Amino acid sequence: MEIKNAQLAVDDWIKAHGVRYFNELTNMAQLTEEVGEVARIIARRYGEQSEKESDREKDLGEELADVVFVVLCLANQTGVNLEEAFARKLELKTRRDHKRHQQNKKLK
Repeated sequence: MEIKNAQLAVDDWIKAHGVRYFNELTNMAQLTEEVGEVARIIARRYGEQSEKESDREKDLGEELADVVFVVLCLANQTGVNLEEAFARKLELKTRRDHKRHQQNKKLK
């Protein structure tokens, strides 16, 4: 799915199932919470912390999708075309970081 279609799908979902978008500050707090859930899974499943029994059934993909959903909400309600913004960012990172990463001895 293209990002623009994902933004439309989220907007359609909000209109069909939600009352309205939460305000931007609420969505920012929600995004922080969702990123925290991703961090918890990563820290315990791939990091040095042991995974609690209650965390073993958590689905990393579902939690990442929660992050994407809230990011799309924020983009929609602030008028950001995320597909265009992402394309610009990828171009910038390509120009700025290609040689830096290629020359990074830590990555060899």
